[in-house]
Amino acid sequence: MSDGSVVVARPQAPRALVLLFHGVGSSPANLVPLAQLIARQQPHARVVSVEGAHPASFGAGREWFPVAGVTEANRPERVAAALPSFESAVRKWQAEAGVAPAGTALVGFSQGAIMSLEATQAADLAHRVVAISGRFAQPPRQAPAGVTFRFVHGESDSVIPARFSVEAADRLRSLGADASAQLVPGLAHGIDDRAARLVLQALG
Repeated sequence: MSDGSVVVARPQAPRALVLLFHGVGSSPANLVPLAQLIARQQPHARVVSVEGAHPASFGAGREWFPVAGVTEANRPERVAAALPSFESAVRKWQAEAGVAPAGTALVGFSQGAIMSLEATQAADLAHRVVAISGRFAQPPRQAPAGVTFRFVHGESDSVIPARFSVEAADRLRSLGADASAQLVPGLAHGIDDRAARLVLQALG
C-alpha cells in the first residue's frame, strides 16, 4: 500500500478517527483543506487524508480502482476487487490511532465516496459515512447496523449525477438506515464552501 497519506491532526489520545478518501487522478493533498476544517471542529480526532492504493491509470495522481473502460456493468466487480486493499487501509489507521469502527468516520469524494459506501456493504469499518459527489457501485443491499449515511452532492454534477445520492439515501432509508442527501445548487463535481459546511454538519 502506498504511504503518501497525510496526517492532518494527531491528538495525543484520539477518541475518534476521520479518514478522507480522494477521487481518481487526485492525491491526499486535495482534501487537506477539508481535513483541516474537520480537525478544527473535532480536536479529539485523528484526521487523515488517505492516498489511493494505485497510480492513476491515466494522467497523474492515484486511484482506488481503474476507470478506463468502466461501465455500469463492470463497475461493481472492479470495486469488489479493490475493497480488500481499501479495508486494509482503514484498519491500519484504526490500529495506529487505537480507534474502533464505532469511533471511525469515512469521508469520500467521488471515487473515494464509492469505496467508502461500498465498504459498508462488505465489512464493519465505520459508524458514519459522508459521501461527497459519490454513489454506490450498485444499489445498496443492506443497512448496516449503527451506520449513518450522509450524502452531499452538487446539483450540477455531470460526472456523477446528483440523482445517485438521492436514490441511494432513499434506498437506505427503505432498508432501515439513517440516511439523508443534501444537494448544493449550481455546484458541479467538486467541493465548495457550501459543500464543506454540509460535510462538517454531517460529521457533527
